[in-house]
Amino acid sequence: MNTVLVVEDGVTDMEIISRYLQQAGYYVVSATSSEEVQNKIDNNKPDLIFLDVILPGKSGFEICRELKNNPDTSKIPIVFCSTKNSDVDKIWGNMLGAEAYLAKPINPEELAITLKKLIK
Repeated sequence: MNTVLVVEDGVTDMEIISRYLQQAGYYVVSATSSEEVQNKIDNNKPDLIFLDVILPGKSGFEICRELKNNPDTSKIPIVFCSTKNSDVDKIWGNMLGAEAYLAKPINPEELAITLKKLIK
């Protein structure tokens, strides 16, 4: 079973995203802040990371940059999930190395299509 790390500080969004992922057959690990991310990655070796942009501590953009610059985590696909969904945000996420950018509220079909593209 593939493992997905969901980094989201909003309880409702965390529950919705996690439910969609579990229904699609994924094991979900969650983190609610930037401080938890590396520990969750070290302990769970996720196959994909869903990352909110606006988080307490470091932003999702900062976390993405750090993960993509680290040889141990650079190959893990990152999908941003955010209410910040302007073209500039999407371009910035892409420039930092994210593989996809989904706008909230999350569309279950779009989520499923994205997962199929990124997890082989």
